Amino acid sequence: MLNLSPLFFTTVDDESCMHDELDLSPEQRDWIASARKDVRDCLRTGIPRVLNELGYTEDIPQPRFFTQGSWAYKTLNSPAQRPQQADVDYGCYLPLSFVSQTKRPSTAATVFFHAAEEALKPLIDTKRWTLVTDKPTCIRIVISTYAHIDIPLYAIPDEEFATLRAAMESYGYDSLAKAINIAERDVWTALPADKVLLAHRERNWMASDPRPVKEWFLGEIEAKGEQLRRVVRYLKAFRDWRWPSGGPTSILLMAAAAPLFEKRDRRDDLALLDVVAALPARLRAGVDNPVEGAESLTTRLGKTGVEEAAEAFEEFEKVLRGATDAGSPSQACSWMQSSFGPRFPNEPNRVKVVSVAATIAAAPATAGPSELIGRTKAG
Repeated sequence: MLNLSPLFFTTVDDESCMHDELDLSPEQRDWIASARKDVRDCLRTGIPRVLNELGYTEDIPQPRFFTQGSWAYKTLNSPAQRPQQADVDYGCYLPLSFVSQTKRPSTAATVFFHAAEEALKPLIDTKRWTLVTDKPTCIRIVISTYAHIDIPLYAIPDEEFATLRAAMESYGYDSLAKAINIAERDVWTALPADKVLLAHRERNWMASDPRPVKEWFLGEIEAKGEQLRRVVRYLKAFRDWRWPSGGPTSILLMAAAAPLFEKRDRRDDLALLDVVAALPARLRAGVDNPVEGAESLTTRLGKTGVEEAAEAFEEFEKVLRGATDAGSPSQACSWMQSSFGPRFPNEPNRVKVVSVAATIAAAPATAGPSELIGRTKAG
């Protein structure tokens, strides 16, 4: 049998692996981080200004911001092919009183979208970015050919917004801006789980709190180890090569994979194979949101989409199993590139031939603390 794991992941600095190839470059990450800061600074001053121009003059606060999605989970992959882009979610929060004292004013969502979009226009024009306003649950800013920033807009009751501000200021930093940067993750827990409302262009407001999914996934990583995070990234990499657009969502892949995962000691190839082998049945049976059982993630994909995804992963299992059972490392690399594209290294000399006994010994490992790896990879 063949051990392909060194080509999936390695901690040796001068050896390539697909895990590294999935990362955005340091220059790309710096550019995205800089753009996100520009967006935050623009909205922080621009939203109060626009609301004031619209006639809302009573105690207009500066919004608060939180990083969400794959950037926060550290599962963000670089795009595999056009028209894909790295998706960075950056939530913007305001208290409900910017419109009225009513707890759920239906007009607030429209005003919030308008104020944020108007505030962003000067920055977007200066940077020559593209503003996308047809997404029902967010504002999208395309900042490059390889990345965009999605800004979902949230509202929370005034008293909770005041609690959030006080929590930030209690850190004692010289400026609130610095407190936001450093204490963002900690003070996020100050928000009540049942009172976070997401602005929707068509439905006004809907209850939606992004924190529980993040906390669930990070809890899974803490319990099962970093190999699970890598497997999720490999699944997303296969999806992005198989479907130039569309395909199963990232949260669907996360929710489906986590219960199927078993740690394989130093064998990312086998850990991935375990998940892929069980994934078609899991998809066909239906996958729910891990923190909201009433929400079906497979229903979003549709019956046809679920079956297409299940069949794609069945074919992927055959390729992956065939590669690990292959007698030729060159053939194995070729098959892996058919599933992942050129980001999987074509270096058959680094593929190891192992015995069946060694393969059996690799898994499943007993549960233990999260592993320590030689290099920490964000994204």
